[in-house]
Amino acid sequence: MERVFSQSFCVVGAIIEKDGKIALVQESSRKRADAGKWNQPAGWLDVGENPIEAVSREVEEETGFTFTPTAILGIYSLVREDINTPERGTPHAVKIIFVGNTDFSNQKVLADDVSTIKWYTPEEIEAMDISTLRDVDIKKEVKDYFDNKRFSMEIINHTIQSK
Repeated sequence: MERVFSQSFCVVGAIIEKDGKIALVQESSRKRADAGKWNQPAGWLDVGENPIEAVSREVEEETGFTFTPTAILGIYSLVREDINTPERGTPHAVKIIFVGNTDFSNQKVLADDVSTIKWYTPEEIEAMDISTLRDVDIKKEVKDYFDNKRFSMEIINHTIQSK
C-alpha cells in the first residue's frame, strides 16, 4: 500500500536481546528506500489495534518469535527528512518501543518484507549509519535498553468508542 505522509503515525516495536546482542531484521522490499537496511522488529499500528497486541504481532511477523511485552522502553519521535519527497511527504513516526519475554524455541516463518534476522552487539549498532541502519533512533533505544530504562505498560489505555 502506498502511503502519503500528511500526519504523524504510530509505530510499535521491540528491543529483542539474547546473550547481550540485539536482534535486527533486514528490510527486503526492493521498492522502498530502506531496502537492505537493518531495523528493529517494528511496524505500523493498525487502526483500532491495541498497541500491546500489535507489538506481539509485529515481532512474530518479523522475527518468527513469540513475544510477550512486559514494559515500555520509551516513546520515540523520528522525523525521516532523508526520505522526504514532494509526492509522499515527510514520514514522522511516533514509536512505542517495548521490552519483554521472547520465546526463541519455536521460530516461525519471517514476513515477506523481512529477508533475515541477525544479532548485533550494542557497539556494532552504534557504529552503523543511515546507509545500513534504517532508523538512527535505534541507537538511543539500545542505549536506553542497556541503561535499564523501563516504564509501566499501565500508561497505555486502549479504548474503542462506538455508537
